[in-house]
Amino acid sequence: MGNLKKYLIWFANEHIDFRFQVSGEVVSIANLFKISIRWDEKPTNHPFWIVELKSDNCAKKLASRSICLRSISELWGFADESETLHQQLKNLPEHIIKPHCEPHLSFKIKVDMFCNSQTQAEKLKKIESFSYLPFQGPVKLKNPDRSFQYTEYYGLDPNTVPSEPYYVFFGRLVSGGQRNTITDMSLKKRKFIGNTSMDPQLALIMANLAKVSNGDLVLDPFVGSGSLLVAAAHYGGFVLGADIDYLMLHGKTKPTRVQDRKKKRAPDENIVNNLKQYKLRDRYLDVVIADSSLPFWRSDLVLDSIITDPPYGLREATERIGTTKAEVSVSESQLPTHIPSKVQYSLAQILSDLLQFATNHLKLGGRLVTWVPVFRSDYNSDDLPQHPCLEMISNCEQILSQFTSRRLLTYEKIAEPLGQKVEVNLSESYSNFREKYFNHVKTRREKENTAEVIIKTSVNGR
Repeated sequence: MGNLKKYLIWFANEHIDFRFQVSGEVVSIANLFKISIRWDEKPTNHPFWIVELKSDNCAKKLASRSICLRSISELWGFADESETLHQQLKNLPEHIIKPHCEPHLSFKIKVDMFCNSQTQAEKLKKIESFSYLPFQGPVKLKNPDRSFQYTEYYGLDPNTVPSEPYYVFFGRLVSGGQRNTITDMSLKKRKFIGNTSMDPQLALIMANLAKVSNGDLVLDPFVGSGSLLVAAAHYGGFVLGADIDYLMLHGKTKPTRVQDRKKKRAPDENIVNNLKQYKLRDRYLDVVIADSSLPFWRSDLVLDSIITDPPYGLREATERIGTTKAEVSVSESQLPTHIPSKVQYSLAQILSDLLQFATNHLKLGGRLVTWVPVFRSDYNSDDLPQHPCLEMISNCEQILSQFTSRRLLTYEKIAEPLGQKVEVNLSESYSNFREKYFNHVKTRREKENTAEVIIKTSVNGR
């Protein structure tokens, strides 16, 4: 890999599983930009990675898209106590430090504590401990030419903070991540949202896992209010969506925001205006009212990626077009106003159809990124949906409650189906997820009500 430099990648300490895996968000971005990463050690639950990259340019490319990454620095020193760190810096080769110490270059040193806090006076004392470094330029606290970061890591448990840090780091800041995009795309300020609109942070991570890039064709077959289209368009994708919910796509459902519940939705509350809000209208192709269980797309449609959050049957209905009647006929005069009847569309059927659709329409190397709900006590990775033409690249968990979570699965297409329909391997647990969930909720409420009666009886009987 030639001459490599050490870099410290520091992550936001949330959604740990989404960057913990070697095949997570940052690695997907690295694959997209064809950047080679070498780990000093495999990722752990620490909020940092020490990696080797070819250049600052590679580091900046990773940071230019990552939502999980907070900052990336060229690592000048790393030790388990400060004295050793200072000795490392004093022995630093001249060719590393000299280019950043010229008289015309302003600089600043920032002190950061992870899982601890210190006074400004204490931080200033630590900054002054680096006075031996041969900086010649002026100190500039805002927008300096060079920024340096000293970090002390006190572990992950705020209840048992050690007297001394576990690790100390010093490095030259190369770039910050894209955390500000989360705020810019906040659902609180978005024109059109629904009950299940995807959190912008997770939507952007999904687009990164799908490796959406400029000019890609991206589809969400369960589009809802279009949050995933916004994220894909943000990274340059041309976006398409489909959903069976006519009222949602036409902005005729009840407003989601509490303060607007008694009002009607505004006429401009729709997906296309969400894209306009973020100056992404030119990336919007269309959304269609359609049943994703039916093959309504042309057989030669080729997609670069599919990102979606299928309905689970909990807060939104799982329906497909169909009827339980033996014979149904619609006269020609009824067709203009006819609304087809619907039947239950089980989660197992949804996932099976989704994987089969991805196999038929993704390009080779294209990715499907989708959520799958699970009961945590029953979870077994072998039970997750599988297809012989799709390789599972990553599997990340978002915990929803003590009992349930959902897994964000990333698949990459590795083979063409060659015309034949291949069965999707799917556990029976997905056939009755909705029923099991509501049975569990019912049982829990009955236990809570019983406990409440016992407590009241005990109190009244004193």
